Amino acid sequence: MNFQPIHDNNALGAPRTSAWRTLSNLYNFIREDTVKSSARIMLAIASLSLIISFFTPIWSIQLEAPQYPEGLGIKIHLHTIQGEKSNDLESINGLNHYIGMQRIVPDAIPELKLMPYIVGAFIAFGLLFAAIGRRTLAWVWVAVFIVAGVAGMWDFYLWEYDYGHNLDPHAAIRIDDMNYQPPLIGSKQLLNFRAISLPDVGGYIIGASVLLGAFAALLKGRDSIKSGKSQTINFAGPVPETVMADEVES
Repeated sequence: MNFQPIHDNNALGAPRTSAWRTLSNLYNFIREDTVKSSARIMLAIASLSLIISFFTPIWSIQLEAPQYPEGLGIKIHLHTIQGEKSNDLESINGLNHYIGMQRIVPDAIPELKLMPYIVGAFIAFGLLFAAIGRRTLAWVWVAVFIVAGVAGMWDFYLWEYDYGHNLDPHAAIRIDDMNYQPPLIGSKQLLNFRAISLPDVGGYIIGASVLLGAFAALLKGRDSIKSGKSQTINFAGPVPETVMADEVES
């Protein structure tokens, strides 16, 4: 029995050309996805700037009332809640007792134990993605950060809702249909107190970090390679065909 050489371009050429074209597209995508050194530096700065949020409050709630000329306030950090002045937190908890609101006990808030690790992860992955230098990874960092921020604000709203609505029915002062939920952001009148809720230094730093990361991902171009010309490699050209012929006698 004799086997003749096979010259079927459709059988051999098409699959090989398709495979090489796939490699070509992948290679060119990776090259186009590479960001400039300046974008990497921006993403690294955006990540490192988050370290500041460990040492500054991220949110502030102020209470203004005639009987408190200097006001009362609390500062929310990544890991704890403190009074703006040394006795402010105790004073607020004392007022809360009379109207049936819960005490603010930082150690009882689980989010304060998680947030330092979450921000630390964003710092680590931001530096890693900056070292890799891919635009797609920069966008992943920004997108996940935004999702985490929205989830955090929603969780903060739910905490404020429970804090202002879940009142002690045996409180000394009770007003029907009255709740004491502070505003998520902005100001709100609560009896004779005016509550003002706004980001603090750490919160603004976090916001600026996300914007800087997005700007780094949007930055066009990439570093030049020797001649400075963009090169596209096409693997989908003619592919040499190896034809084998075997003869078997039986």
